[in-house]
Amino acid sequence: MLNLPITLSEIAPRISAGAFILNSGLGKRGADEDAAAYMHGFASGTYPFLKDVPPKQFAQVLATTEIAIGAALLTPFVPTFVAGTALTAFSGGLLGLYLKTPGMRKPGSLAPTEQGLSLAKDSWLVGIGIGLMTRGLIERRPRVTVKKARKVAAKQAKQAAKEAKLEAKAARRRS
Repeated sequence: MLNLPITLSEIAPRISAGAFILNSGLGKRGADEDAAAYMHGFASGTYPFLKDVPPKQFAQVLATTEIAIGAALLTPFVPTFVAGTALTAFSGGLLGLYLKTPGMRKPGSLAPTEQGLSLAKDSWLVGIGIGLMTRGLIERRPRVTVKKARKVAAKQAKQAAKEAKLEAKAARRRS
């Protein structure tokens, strides 16, 4: 049996978030100048440090980041905690766009406006990421099947009998 660093309960959230983000990144790969300028303008309005990054470069980095995170989520060999951390960090930045950009939320509320609805979905990505991180931290002891537990117990019993036999031999020699 293949021992992967994920469990059955982690598969559905990893596939749903991973496919969504991977698709988004693949769609941004060939962004033209106008699309790159729109994405860059939107992001740099909320995160001013991005103003110094050229729009085309920003779009390429964003696409690559989304592809990498989507692929990490979809790859079962990537530990759940690592995939969850990447998702949480990235979607946290997206959620910041929703929370900090004027007109995305109804006044005095976290509820989205029509314009903010497309960004409000990032809250479920944050939730999935935190859930994966949590799941990656707990119950990470190797799972032991009944058959394997019996085999380990038999091996330990055999080793204990061997040690007892040697101890008895050593005691007879001393006497």
